Amino acid sequence: MAVILDVPRIWELIKRFKEQCQSKGWKTSEDEDWVKAGNEYHNFLWIRMIHPSTFEKVATSHKCAIREGLSYQVVDVSYTAWLLPQTPPEELIQMIIRNRELSRKTAIYDLSWAYEGKPVCFKLNETGSRVFREFERFLEEKLGVKVKSVYPLSTGMI
Repeated sequence: MAVILDVPRIWELIKRFKEQCQSKGWKTSEDEDWVKAGNEYHNFLWIRMIHPSTFEKVATSHKCAIREGLSYQVVDVSYTAWLLPQTPPEELIQMIIRNRELSRKTAIYDLSWAYEGKPVCFKLNETGSRVFREFERFLEEKLGVKVKSVYPLSTGMI
């Protein structure tokens, strides 16, 4: 029996998730992909492919521009989630595993299998972020996508 998944494009997936966050009283932006829960900003980045050196520069900066009216403000980001429609490079995964500080602030969600019609999303997430836990519940309960951890990394899983 084949499973038919209706996984929306990443931008639509984030939009629907942000609507759920608003129902919890968390602040979101209509134009940017972040959620503010309490005093913590949780940034969602989606990109098809990323080079590990670019990833490292972005992931270690912990900054995000927030638009307020016509101006922008740079804020400290507590946690960043990378939503990837393709399997990330092994080098990127190893970078997170080796760097404990990075692994506590960065989550990677490999949605490639879900976009191929298989009901699974592999995650590398040790952040402790309540927003990311809610995102994982959202994937499972609303979209039927099982979130599986790959930490510690097992060869061939991601």
